[in-house]
Amino acid sequence: MAEMLYQRDVYGQTLVEIGRRSSGLVVCDADLSGSTRTALFGKEFPGRFFNFGVAEQNMMATAAGLASCGNVVFASTFAMFATGRAWEQIRNTICYSCLDVKVVATHAGITVGPDGASHQALEDIAIMRVIPNIRVIVPCDGPETREAVLTAFETPGPFYIRLGRAKVPTIENRGSFVLGKGNVLADGKDVTLIACGVMVAEAVTAREELAKKGISTRVIDMASVKPLDEEMVRSAAASTKGLVLCEEHSVTGGLGSAVAEFIAENCPARMVRIGVRNRFGQSGDEADLLKEYHLTVADIVAAAECLASK
Repeated sequence: MAEMLYQRDVYGQTLVEIGRRSSGLVVCDADLSGSTRTALFGKEFPGRFFNFGVAEQNMMATAAGLASCGNVVFASTFAMFATGRAWEQIRNTICYSCLDVKVVATHAGITVGPDGASHQALEDIAIMRVIPNIRVIVPCDGPETREAVLTAFETPGPFYIRLGRAKVPTIENRGSFVLGKGNVLADGKDVTLIACGVMVAEAVTAREELAKKGISTRVIDMASVKPLDEEMVRSAAASTKGLVLCEEHSVTGGLGSAVAEFIAENCPARMVRIGVRNRFGQSGDEADLLKEYHLTVADIVAAAECLASK
């Protein structure tokens, strides 16, 4: 059975790992360090940790100032507040000057569960992806979270890394994370499933169900939403009957949109987007919400069957 890990646990542990070897790492949080796990860094390196309280805009502006002095700054809070409340500061203060600030937000998507619509960021990838200079990463599990955080630390410029709240299964046979590259988890000739975040595990399971129906399915973990692995998308569009794009985010502006934009301009192909369609989130059990918003294995299987049959 796959090991279940909290991505935010891995994030906090990785910050400590980096902090022990680099005095130039500074970490900021906005009153949620226990939940985001940046408290682990704060406990070991109190002189390089700043908790701003419920003041996300101030945190992002200060993070930009700290980065302008030669530090690498990780700034964290929940995804809704990091991207929604502080969008202007991320755009104008961090990204315009291409500063070394890495925004790592937790509690994204509807799998936040009982916290409800006010805390369930379903638009964050879209509003981050549109900003110039920023990279957008949505890891699928704990190990990929660690690799993404290390990559962000080592790569100059702004990043947005999106993490969830719940434990997620560790994906087996996944290659190393590389910025701008996708990972082919399994090959197939009929349909391609392209997923990010928690939906990668759903796609892997969907492939197993599709195999029982005689449908050969390729599965791609596309953690790097921006920059997108365009050549991998082009290859999938050319060699399979269609693409199923899976994300725990609005179908507008996220991974599905990024792939669809490239496909439309370069290599038209049939596709189905699995995501949230013009709705806010709501309070509920994680599994019930995935079912309510049509983000389940069954939904992916149905979409793939439709593409494979034509």
